[in-house]
Parts: sequence; C-alpha cells; structure tokens
Amino acid sequence: MTPAGRRVLAAAERLFYDRGIHAVGVDLIAAEAGVTKKTLYDRFGSKDQLVVEYLADRDERWRAYLLDRLGAAAPADRLRTVFDASADWMTEHSPRGCGMVNARAEISDPGHPALPVISGQKRWMLDLFTRLVHEGGGAGTGRRADAVARSVMLLHEGALVAHGLGLFPDPIGHAGARAVELAGPPGRGR
Repeated sequence: MTPAGRRVLAAAERLFYDRGIHAVGVDLIAAEAGVTKKTLYDRFGSKDQLVVEYLADRDERWRAYLLDRLGAAAPADRLRTVFDASADWMTEHSPRGCGMVNARAEISDPGHPALPVISGQKRWMLDLFTRLVHEGGGAGTGRRADAVARSVMLLHEGALVAHGLGLFPDPIGHAGARAVELAGPPGRGR
C-alpha cells in the first residue's frame, strides 16, 4: 500500500470507529488523510471497499495480537488469556466497544461487502473458543464441549458490548471468570 493509502486507511479507521461509518463521508476522510478524493477512490474504489479494508486491517491486527498472547500462555490458562487480551485490547484500541459489532450495527444491507469480514472474524473467534474448550477437557468432548464453547463466545461478545456501554466495571474480567468456570478445570470432563 502506498503512503497515501496508509494515511487514508488510518484516517478511516479513526473516524469510522469514533464517529460511525454512516456519519463519516469520503470528503472528511480525504481531508484528514491529506489526500484528494481522487486518490482515495483510486486506491479503494468506493467507501464500501474502504469499510472492508478498515475492518480487515483491524481484524488482522486483532488476530495477530491475540495469537501472540495465546502463544505466551500456559495451555491451562489460554481460555482466560483470550479474555485478558480482549480487556487489554479494548482499553488500548476500542473504548467504545468491538469495532466489528459496531460496524455490523450500522450495516443493514445484506449484500454489503464488509459483512463477510465481520462474520469471518466472529466465526474465527467461535472456532478458537471451540478448540480451547476441547483442549481444556473440563467440559468433556463432542456436543457438550461445543455447547460450552458457544456459551463462552456469547459471554465474550456480551462483555465487549457491556465494555463499550460502560454498564459496570470490568465486564470482560467478569465474563472471563464465568467462562473459565463454565469450561471447568482441565481434564474434568474426560
């Protein structure tokens, strides 16, 4: 990506996240990035494609961040590590809640090209929780472990929303503790 393209993407990320996708036009993004609208359109083609690139970039950075944290965690601590990493990420990058959830709340068109990015990230998280619950063994195997993983996913997503709303202190920590309880101690289900 060219330096101008990187500036456009950085401005779009900041503005889309802080103000909302629908509230931000390409004129403002171009002005914030110090480029012309022509440069923006030459690089991204459309505002919708810029939304796709913004969300894909955010997702890529989140996955790398989380995988790095998981790689440093002991196997028995990995489920809790996801929640701890989410709390740290939210504090640093997402004080207004999950960027994917926020974007999905604004996108009503079922054919919008950003929807596969959003659902892809959430599917990846569900697959990760499923793997971690199965590896932990505390929830058993098969359907029981799959059901626990889905519940853990719901706890995680609800905690991200509660964090963004500021409903009560440390919703992600609270949800992480419940998720670990639900998944059970390693080896219990075997």
